Amino acid sequence: MVPAIFGLSGPVLTDDERAFFRDADPAGYILFGRNVVSREQVRALTDDLRAIHGREHLLVSIDQEGGRVARMKPPVWAAYPNGEVFDRLYDIAPASAIEAARCNAEALGLDLAEAGVSVDCWPLLDVRQVGAHDVIGDRALGTEPMRVAALGRAILDGLAQAGVAGVVKHMPGHGRAMADSHKELPTVTASAEELESDIAPFRALASAPIAMTSHILYTAWDADHPATQSDFVIGEIIRKRIGFSGLLLTDDLDMEALAGPVPERAARSLAAGCDIALNCWARMDDMVGIAKACPVMGEAASARLEAALAGTGALVADPPRRLALAEKRDALLGLAGASA
Repeated sequence: MVPAIFGLSGPVLTDDERAFFRDADPAGYILFGRNVVSREQVRALTDDLRAIHGREHLLVSIDQEGGRVARMKPPVWAAYPNGEVFDRLYDIAPASAIEAARCNAEALGLDLAEAGVSVDCWPLLDVRQVGAHDVIGDRALGTEPMRVAALGRAILDGLAQAGVAGVVKHMPGHGRAMADSHKELPTVTASAEELESDIAPFRALASAPIAMTSHILYTAWDADHPATQSDFVIGEIIRKRIGFSGLLLTDDLDMEALAGPVPERAARSLAAGCDIALNCWARMDDMVGIAKACPVMGEAASARLEAALAGTGALVADPPRRLALAEKRDALLGLAGASA
């Protein structure tokens, strides 16, 4: 198995993709807006991917947070709120905010399950910082680490109830970044002591099944390598100080924060300690290059992948429950004058 997650070029597999995926046997896939047109089409696509591999559990992922990060959009799929909405409700009713976040995540997860998606790249555990770049902004669950952790746990629980595994991101924290890592490499100069608040939510949810790294340079930990490619950040901060023992994905390797050809980025990230390289843009040359540049997935990473997917369920539709959960969420959000 190639330790990579690959993107797809469109709403159906091309002949070249089908042949390559069968040959390379990647760890999983990620869907974007270009891959989702209708409920029937996206389920056919994810069923097609499963048929290629014959695995009981296949990692088929998506970025479906709600708010401005949603690949599956209205009018085909429901709209879901951003993280800031739950943070505002928490100000006046913490227990209600936690329950609203859980209901919202389960409803969203049921949409994903119906589509055959087993993994959602959500929740963000990035602690929002005043004055930072708004690439995180209203996606965040708050500015207080333990509030972020409480709401993040509710999201993981809601997704799991729907049979979908959540991915906590962006470890060890994107909240202080003054630049968008899609466009350039952010450098965070906060001290190790200051960074303790950034890693606190991740430490509180260290038992999460899957995490995603950040393409950020933290000078207090490693002034030469972004977290995704830093053996110190991965080994000492993520694995030891945070205590995360689950499946560790890179953020998208195509982002401009990283340098060099994409296959080299993948190889460096895996060598630093990531389990799986995430390559989103379905460029065949890059995917073939990654398959050639990367070693076969090792036993430890394979075991973490199997454990992460063990809780993914039958991926069936349940429209009545999804509607009831959304209604309960909206009633709770109404306490703060908010809405989905």
